[in-house]
Amino acid sequence: MIERCRCRSLLLSLFLLLPPELAVAEALCGQLTATGNPEYPPYLWRDPNNPDQLIGANADLLKAVGKALGVDVKVVYGGPWSRAQEEVRTGRIDLMAGYFLTQERQQQMDFISPPFLRTRSVVWVRQDRAFDYHDWADLKGRNGGTLVSNSHGQQFDDYARANLQLEAVPGARQAFEKLLHKRNDYLIYEQYPGMALVHTQGWDAQLKVLDPPVSSEGLYLALSHQSKCNRPELRQRLARKMQELVTGPVPEQLVEKNLELWRQQVGGQP
Repeated sequence: MIERCRCRSLLLSLFLLLPPELAVAEALCGQLTATGNPEYPPYLWRDPNNPDQLIGANADLLKAVGKALGVDVKVVYGGPWSRAQEEVRTGRIDLMAGYFLTQERQQQMDFISPPFLRTRSVVWVRQDRAFDYHDWADLKGRNGGTLVSNSHGQQFDDYARANLQLEAVPGARQAFEKLLHKRNDYLIYEQYPGMALVHTQGWDAQLKVLDPPVSSEGLYLALSHQSKCNRPELRQRLARKMQELVTGPVPEQLVEKNLELWRQQVGGQP
């Protein structure tokens, strides 16, 4: 008992010797906050029973990682996609739960390798206005749509900036509505989340996907440079656990599980 008390006193003394900002970080880092795109089923979407929280495959995976590391992870709604990214960039939220890696984003966040899933970005068009499409060059001269601050991988982003006309809006529903109202000729958006939204809005007969996809990119965990919890030791532990998980079936199983959950919630099959 005396030895235990001495250990506690020593730990308390060491804690009190930390600079104030590090002492606060040590106290708070038993819990991490994460967010992501709230219109991204089966990866992430708002919990109908608790709209301040996000659920989905990415949330399940991150919580499992946190549990294995002894860290409580809260996956919260951080606003529309562009605002959610700003919340993580500024450190108000610690982690991005699913992010494509680009050079610009690496200036603001530490990406945890390896990626835990891959997702395809595709060309969405109206059924009555489809066009011949074989590669990125076939999009030139047409008015396209995308989301504010969205990425479809470094290579496509660079090509689009130099060659394509893309108009960005804050949310996925608004982007699809612009396409339906013929204000865009096509929309670049991820396949699964797009299918889910199109189905729930009853737009299946009006829209289609062109092949091939414009990109297939890895989804990463990304830890804000501004997070008080961003320490080398935490990044290393996250990376080790992520490597362990992606070598097995868990990520894809979580996608299938959450596809089914999404279908049950919307009452149909996307």
